[in-house]
Formats: sequence, C-alpha cells, structure tokens
Amino acid sequence: MDPISGLTLGFSQVFQPYNLTFLFIGVVLGLVIGVLPGLGGTSGVAILLPLTLFIHPNAAIMMLAGLYWGALYGGVITSILFNIPGEPWSAVLVFDGHPLARAGRAGLALTTAFVSSLFAAFVSNVLFTFFAVPLAEFALGFGPPEIFAIMLMAFATFVGIGEGSSPLKTLIMITAGFLLGAVGLDLVTGQPRLTFGTITLLTGFNFVPVTIGLFGIAELLVSAEEQARGKVEEIKARLGWYDLVAAVREVGRRLWLLIAATLMGFWVGVMPGTGATPASFMGYGLARQYSRNPERFGKGAIEGVMAPQAAADAAGIGSLLPMVTLGVPGSPTAAVIMAGLFMWGLIPGPKLFQERPDFVWGLVGSLYVGHLIGFALCILATPLLAAIMRVPYALLTPFIVMISILGAYAINNSLFDVWVVLIFGLVGYILRKLKYPAAPLIVALVLGDPTESAFRQTLIMGHGSPAILFSRPISGPLMGVAILLFLLPLIRAVLTRRRAQVQEA
Repeated sequence: MDPISGLTLGFSQVFQPYNLTFLFIGVVLGLVIGVLPGLGGTSGVAILLPLTLFIHPNAAIMMLAGLYWGALYGGVITSILFNIPGEPWSAVLVFDGHPLARAGRAGLALTTAFVSSLFAAFVSNVLFTFFAVPLAEFALGFGPPEIFAIMLMAFATFVGIGEGSSPLKTLIMITAGFLLGAVGLDLVTGQPRLTFGTITLLTGFNFVPVTIGLFGIAELLVSAEEQARGKVEEIKARLGWYDLVAAVREVGRRLWLLIAATLMGFWVGVMPGTGATPASFMGYGLARQYSRNPERFGKGAIEGVMAPQAAADAAGIGSLLPMVTLGVPGSPTAAVIMAGLFMWGLIPGPKLFQERPDFVWGLVGSLYVGHLIGFALCILATPLLAAIMRVPYALLTPFIVMISILGAYAINNSLFDVWVVLIFGLVGYILRKLKYPAAPLIVALVLGDPTESAFRQTLIMGHGSPAILFSRPISGPLMGVAILLFLLPLIRAVLTRRRAQVQEA
C-alpha cells in the first residue's frame, strides 16, 4: 500500500467516534501526567497498559500514543512557570523558559514551545509516513561508536560555547554529573559502584529528584533570600492570543533552527535506545552552538525553548518508527508500547504493514490528529495559566514545595528521593552563589548511562582500543568536532593573549 492510500486509511480509522474518543482521553491524561513531576509518559503508558486489554487494539494504540504526545506538551508548563520539570525531556526548558517567565514573557515561552512541538510533529509525521522502512533500516547501521560521538558532542558544546561560566567550572559540573550517574549497579558487570554498602543507593540517583532540587527548591531558596532583602520580583505575565502570533513570528524568524532541531531529534529517536530526553539536550546544544549570541542562553533565549522542545517531540515520533517497522523500540516509552502489541497478539515488523494495515496506518493518522488535539487544548488553557501566573509568588511557594515532594516520592514511593530533593535544593542554592552552572551536571546525569554504555561497547568492538572511534566514516568526523569544541576555550585564550601582545608591541 502506497503512503497516500495508507494515510487515507489511517485517517478513516482515527475519525471513527470510538477511536477518536480514546485518542482524546489519552491526550488529556498525558497533559495531566506531564504536568505532575515524577510520573512521565513512560510511567503513564505502563499504568494504562493493562486497561487496554478491554478495548480494541486500534483504539488502544491511539490512546497510548495520545498519552505520549500529551505528556510532551504537559511537561512544558511546570518547567517554564515553576522551574520544575514535569518530564525528563522538559528539564532543559528550565534553563531559558523560566527566565523568560520571570521577565514577564511566560506567554511567549509557552506558546513558542507549543508551536515548535506542532511544527516538529508535522515534519516528523511526514518523515514517518513516507520514509519509515528505509530510515529504520539505515538507523540500525549506527553503532556504539556513532552514538558515543554524538553524546560527546553534547558535552563538548557546553564547554566550547559557555553561558558565562568558566570552562573549568563547566568541566567540574560535567564530572560531578557523571559521578552521580555512576552510582548504583555497573551496566556490564552488575557490581555495585559508589554505594558505600548502602542498599538504597543500588538503584542510583534518579534524574527527576535531582533536577527538582537543583532548580525548583534552589529557586525557592534564592527567592526567599531576595524577599528578605526586599529584592524579590513577582512572576507576572499576561497570556493572550497575541502571544500565539508572537510565537509564530519567532518561529518564522528561526525556521532553519527549528528544521535542524526537528531532523536531529527525529534521527536521535529513530536510533534504538535513545528517546526524547537526550534529543532535547542535543537540541539545546545545537541552538547554542549556532547562535550568534550564545551568552544569552541561560538568561531567557527563546531558542533555548524552541529547539529542545522541537527535538523532543520529533524524537518521540521517531522512536515509534523502528518499533513498528523492525520490532526494535527507539525509547523506553516505545518499549512499553511494544509490549502492548504483544498483549494484543500483534508482532511488530515489516509484515505488520501487510497483515494489519488498519492498525499501522491508524497509528500514523493518530500522530497527526493527536498533536492537533494537544496543541488546541494547551492554547485554550492559556487563560487558566494566566490566572496561575497572577497568584502572588508567596502563595505559590507552598504549592510548589508540595508538588515537588509528592512528585519525588511518587517515583519509587521512597523517602530517599524526598531527601535527595531537599539536599540537592541546598546544593543548587550553593552552586548559584558560587556561580557554578547546574545545566552541565544535569546533562551528564541524564546522558551518563547511555554514554558509558556506548563507550564500553565501542571498546569491546575495538578490542580495547579507542581508535575505532576515529576510523569509522561517521564517528570519526563527529569525534573531531567534539575535540575541537573541547579545545575551543584554550584556542580562544591563546588568540586573545597573542592579540594583546601585538597591541602592546
């Protein structure tokens, strides 16, 4: 079946009242889950998965996919308004989204994220529709060396193109993030690492409590200090339809960046084992790398909202592509959804297109419609968001603390995660005072495990030699760019010194 005929079949499936109802329910539930810190799209899909046994598979896959898209939209809200990421992939939005909110531009930040998601979804859906099978087969050619080179570039971007902090401080924070990510069981041997004999640390440090503490609680402590000094600024913003027009204008001005972030995010999603979280951080790195004013990042750069959100949404769609075509999930959420296929008696792979075209193309059709539903719900909710933003910050503080504690506890039903939030809240406050950037630590904590896994698999492939990273046609150039970015501060310092010597002479 050709793509046009398949897409027509898919839309006919989506717009059946029974299927459309479950798609709508999935999007709404995803929005709620995305707003609540600690749950996440993967957890939401896993919770709902047993209930799908009682509904038709076509409606079930649409509901689960709709939940995924809803969570992608919902995670934006708390990250931008309260500096608390509702989803792992929305953590990067706190870097510039919350500064925009504090500057009275919350409406622009929110609507730009929503418009970027919708644009990325449309482009990714077109790629999914017309290039599903060849893209999935080509992505399998990306091995551990290529994945490690891409991850290394993400870290090198923070060092080579700083946000006002010294490269040494950035390297220290990246190292700290790797150390936190190393706590727990070894990925290869299964031996405990850095647990100091504590059973609780066997599972390691979860990403969400650390992020909530470093950004959410630390922000509250800084605000409390400013209030004591009489310098506190209430977050005030008026959200209206004019923000949507302004967001479309901002997207139009940076269309090339949005397209690049979308294509990169989609490709990262297609590669097995990645997903939306690393894609969002890579999108942020891409925006900083090619910005004419990288010093604005971390202070309210609109590109810092646009690029990561587009990359995350594109990666979410891309992760479903190898799952459907090859039976290889591209992300944890896609893996949970694939478990549903087996529950419904379906075998993912190329034959699924011939055996159940209504199922496959119904899923593709729901990608288009589900994103439109999510976008419309978020835009219609702007008056409610405006009401939230007009609440005095002093009244919002207890609510933010409560959400933070509940979100941390809900991850593993463990008080340890609550203590992690409180401790890292204090750590984040100290880092703010010492002017150490928290973003590199979070990036290293999130990407630490996949980076380590890719590197160790690379060494196994190279029989213990890292030379394989430079000998392959794709990983070689990527490693060269990463090394250049790491050395860029040193090169810049040498050139500055020579220029000064010439002027003195």
